[in-house]
Amino acid sequence: MPRNFELPGRSPAFAEGGMAATSHPLATATALKVLNDGGNALDAAIAAAALLGVVEPQMTGIGGDCFAIIAWPDGSLVGMNGSGRAPQGLTLEAVRSRSGDIIDPTSTDSVTVPGAVKAWETLAAAHGTLGLDTLLRPAIACAERGFPVTPRVHADWAGLTDLLARDPGASRHYLTGGRAPAVGARHRLPALADTLRRIAMEGADGFYTGPVADDIVATLATRGGVMSRDDLAAVTADFVTPITSDYRGVTVAEIPPNGQGLTTLILLKILSRFDLAALDPLGTERFHLEIEAARLAYACRDAHIADPDSMATTVERLLGDAFIDRLAGRIDPARRAGTIIDHDLVPDADTVYLTVVDENRMAVSLINSIYAGFGSGIVTEKSGIVLQNRGACFTAREGHPNAIGPAKRPMHTIIPAMALRNGVPLMSFGVMGGAYQPCGQAHVLSNILDYGMDVQEAIDFPRLFWKKGGYDLVAEAGIPAATRAGLEARGHTVSDVTEALGGGQAIMMDAETGFLVGGSDPRKDGCALGY
Repeated sequence: MPRNFELPGRSPAFAEGGMAATSHPLATATALKVLNDGGNALDAAIAAAALLGVVEPQMTGIGGDCFAIIAWPDGSLVGMNGSGRAPQGLTLEAVRSRSGDIIDPTSTDSVTVPGAVKAWETLAAAHGTLGLDTLLRPAIACAERGFPVTPRVHADWAGLTDLLARDPGASRHYLTGGRAPAVGARHRLPALADTLRRIAMEGADGFYTGPVADDIVATLATRGGVMSRDDLAAVTADFVTPITSDYRGVTVAEIPPNGQGLTTLILLKILSRFDLAALDPLGTERFHLEIEAARLAYACRDAHIADPDSMATTVERLLGDAFIDRLAGRIDPARRAGTIIDHDLVPDADTVYLTVVDENRMAVSLINSIYAGFGSGIVTEKSGIVLQNRGACFTAREGHPNAIGPAKRPMHTIIPAMALRNGVPLMSFGVMGGAYQPCGQAHVLSNILDYGMDVQEAIDFPRLFWKKGGYDLVAEAGIPAATRAGLEARGHTVSDVTEALGGGQAIMMDAETGFLVGGSDPRKDGCALGY
């Protein structure tokens, strides 16, 4: 549909050489510089991810995890699972004695071993052309000299000052006079610069062994944590085969469990049973079907997705046509179903997603996260590392496949995606935002495939999701009053969102023209640019 140029908005970016789309202008610029300096798409993605850990510290960093999918022009794919594990000394019984069924997201129980640095090194060694010593230079320089705080980053940061004020390391590195830095202020992170410099010189060992590892262990130990140097030294980043399913003639690829990408595939398969293209994209019927299908898919997630060694069912069964038909048959187009999600393991979360495509059409879909805003809120005093709280994705319910336990990986929300048509890459994309990500990916893909939107329009388009627990809905400002009223008539409760839903990036590879077409979410500060 044509864009109305009288309204605020953004056209998609077009280019023929390379392209990057990230949630921050400095990261997009960094990725393009790496491409222009001779690096490939993976090199550029790692450099941008490292920089985002400096300029969007509330969202991501070296104290978190990383997932990625790489696609080549012939359609071959490889996935990376760079998610860390719970400490070997952390038991279900100990967690239950402290907090019952739910893991406190600000406790040391929620801190899993960071996997991102190991993932970057492993990816660069296998498929990059540059080493971490080169790729971390922009992040080091930015942390050392300081960076400008952008509007969305400030808004997030300012809402987390109480969390940061509780921790001496967080207060030292991420507050100024007890407050978040203002929009446009320069913020320096010298300790983090030193840590990044050590990683650049020593590789991942500079993070997982030696003084940095000692600082992580000591920081957690003073708060009752049990993570050890052995836990850090044992980290792995694992190449995996993406799982796939089709939607409207397009093959969608996701990282397999412990990631929640399977949720997206279940959701898309349910939606494929309905003729969404015949519905108003902003209408009641479309959003009702989308949210009802999502609630079914998320119920499957919460019941089944876990560390694959602990899952009691298979990906194949959950994507089987007979199972999907039964799920789709439970949707009443005229009425909201009864409670489906009786527990939601995922609180609000913060993440960065980025994508890069180079001149040779290597496409990288990468997502890096510390989970909640500023992760656990625990920051190492000497090395300036924000420690993730990915362990909050576990449950402490006995007998559940995703129950917390020694050296287990939690069910993971971050999900890079890749779409292929006729066996070749069509689009590298992702939508950030914790629990929203599978619904967001399906929403964006449906906007493109069912409604013919370009990538920027599909990302811009209004969103609707549920509050924690899966019952009451929250709608962005662009959802019409008539649609909200129609949803209420179907049994939904709809209120305004308190903040925009997620964020996303996408780069489409147009096989006919040879051009790259990029989009970047206005809900963040970033942009898509190419050359």
